Amino acid sequence: MGYRKILIDAFLEGVRSVLPENLIKENISVKDRKLRVQEDEYPLKKFYIFGSGKASVEMAKVFEKYFFEHIIGGTVVCNYEEKLRKVSVIKGSHPIPDENSLKGAEALIKQISSLKENELFIYLLSGGSSALIEKPIPPITIEDLKLTTQILLRSGATIDEINIVRKHISMIKGGRLGRLTKATGIVLVISDVVGDDLETIGSAPLYFDRYTYEDTFKILEKYEILEKIPKSVREVVEKGLKGEIDDTPKKPPENIKHYIIGNNLRALKGAKSHLEKKNIKSYIITSQIEGEARDVAKAIASIGLEIKNNNADFKPPCCLLFGGETTVTVRGSGKGGRNQELVLSAVQKIKGRCGIYILSCGTDGIDGVTDVAGAIADCSVYEKAEKEGLDIDKFLKNNDSYTFFKKTGGLIKTGYTGTNVMDIIMLLVEE
Repeated sequence: MGYRKILIDAFLEGVRSVLPENLIKENISVKDRKLRVQEDEYPLKKFYIFGSGKASVEMAKVFEKYFFEHIIGGTVVCNYEEKLRKVSVIKGSHPIPDENSLKGAEALIKQISSLKENELFIYLLSGGSSALIEKPIPPITIEDLKLTTQILLRSGATIDEINIVRKHISMIKGGRLGRLTKATGIVLVISDVVGDDLETIGSAPLYFDRYTYEDTFKILEKYEILEKIPKSVREVVEKGLKGEIDDTPKKPPENIKHYIIGNNLRALKGAKSHLEKKNIKSYIITSQIEGEARDVAKAIASIGLEIKNNNADFKPPCCLLFGGETTVTVRGSGKGGRNQELVLSAVQKIKGRCGIYILSCGTDGIDGVTDVAGAIADCSVYEKAEKEGLDIDKFLKNNDSYTFFKKTGGLIKTGYTGTNVMDIIMLLVEE
């Protein structure tokens, strides 16, 4: 069996290990009239299912499969349409919120706020939730929110700063949804953020937020955009500063508990297990990779070259595993995604040196705006590019990694997987 197939199969095994069915079966059980969630127990009673995120429908399906008789009803908001037996599905919008996201948020607000103190709900939270559910604080509209986000992005604000602002103009983010109920809540989380920060995942609809309207104002002031943002947004922020609008909750709600049931590290362990069954020494280096995709690629490729030259402590054949989520600064008009760009940049660094393989794929099966999860490459890709006169520099400058790998081979297509714990990167060096 070739190393390329081994790496692809290892990636698929990593994805399988974080599929909702496997995660829920391992973390949730019913025994002796008790609902067990990890190490905690709750009195077993009928419950509602709510949720938002790319994996919410698949998670709800698992609950209907194994706990059907305990479910009263509920609603989940996902990025596609589906029909379940007891739980309603609303299709929101991703990655930019729209009127469908508003519809999803309003349904969740209405249903969760109507629960009584003695009732129980389970909320299924996963990546993509920030856009899929949104309800701005009046008089802000969805269009005002979109424009504010665009202005912040153009101003150079970081994603953390943008999220601080968005939480403070939303009726649902930063713990505001959780504040609407006294019912007992169990939040099952599939993490799609580096470090598994509950304040960040899905914009924390049922958790809390340490930042304030004062922080929001400082960000708008820092980037000199107070006069550029819509009047409605300024109005809400000013009311928040005066205490006329309640700030986001500053501590976790006592009635709602969060459980991380799946994350990137779990997926890396699944991939590692497959590799070791193939007698390939494997090492998880980190699940917290961040940075520009092409820069991360050069660092990882450099490690591969050192191993191949026997200058490292890792002795081939071996595989190093990395997880996390890189970014791409788009300067060209090509087609691609962060994973494909990472692999292409690695090819440029490794060139024709054989015996080094690199794979990078998104666990949700979608890389950028393409129909593939990512790519895999070794020296044969470089050799084919040379033979066909393909200039790697030009493809990188145009952010056109998809077209490059379509011409040379290496695209990995899985279809949407139903889960999302960021990316898996594997560097394999043979003897």
